[in-house]
Amino acid sequence: MKNFALIGAAGYIAPRHMQAIKATGNNLVAALDPNDSVGIIDSHFPNAEFFTEFERFDRHIDKARRANNHKRVDYVSICSPNYLHDSHMRFALRAGADAICEKPLVLNPWNIDGLLEIEKDTGHKVNTILQLRVHPSIVTLREKVQSQKKNTKHEVDLTYITSRGHWYLQSWKGDIKKSGGIATNIGVHFFDMLHFIFGRLQSNVVHLSSDTKAAGYLEYENARVRWFLSVDVEDVPHAQRAAGQRTFRSITVDGDEIEFSGGFTDLHNRSYEEILAGRGFGLEENRTAISTVAAIRSASIAPLTGDYHPFLTK
Repeated sequence: MKNFALIGAAGYIAPRHMQAIKATGNNLVAALDPNDSVGIIDSHFPNAEFFTEFERFDRHIDKARRANNHKRVDYVSICSPNYLHDSHMRFALRAGADAICEKPLVLNPWNIDGLLEIEKDTGHKVNTILQLRVHPSIVTLREKVQSQKKNTKHEVDLTYITSRGHWYLQSWKGDIKKSGGIATNIGVHFFDMLHFIFGRLQSNVVHLSSDTKAAGYLEYENARVRWFLSVDVEDVPHAQRAAGQRTFRSITVDGDEIEFSGGFTDLHNRSYEEILAGRGFGLEENRTAISTVAAIRSASIAPLTGDYHPFLTK
């Protein structure tokens, strides 16, 4: 049994990490969050220590490390706001633990280089949650693409609308310096998926970038991709919105819809299983996706010529 600590216990994604820790037969011994609305811990690990101040959390983790007792932390799971991931991974490695970090790993690719140096110095490892890489439908599609010999690239449309209320822009997620913006916050794992399936990124064009939506064109070794991301409910197609849906997700490859809506609830468990078996995705696996979203963040807006997502004509 391994001991885990959790940073960011009150957020949306934290319960999936608690469940994964429990499902893999391990123990959460300490959790940190400045917000104390963390009653969800009782459903998983009611005996876990809880801290609202990083300094006291740090002292607790360090005391257990120095005592080398049964409460010494082996892994630190990181579910904090995006801009804090880099600092919290550094803390985990220096505390003598491996890290398991939610997406996006960091906001900029050069942060990866610094973490690689700390990995080398400490002998500990950063593992990342790239859950779509373990989704059965995505794995099958990747194998199909790699086995095919095509003279032309696949034509891909990616549309992801996950509507959010007014709170979104008032939270840290609406601050580009903290979240990295819409493409980083809700799109980075899709960009990783595209790289994972279709190979090296060759071109990155941005057609739209605002607080609530972004769109552009990406070209990979084996695909040409038109993409559209939004948190605005008005972008949900009329038929779905009339039926009460507030989200819309579609990925088509050469006109065929890729069905991968099922199975998401188990992907964190599978990710943890892979990490504990020594097969987790590390820092370098994140570089292409992080470079992609960093470039999107600073790109000039291109005119709507050539390939662009059809939602942009609305």
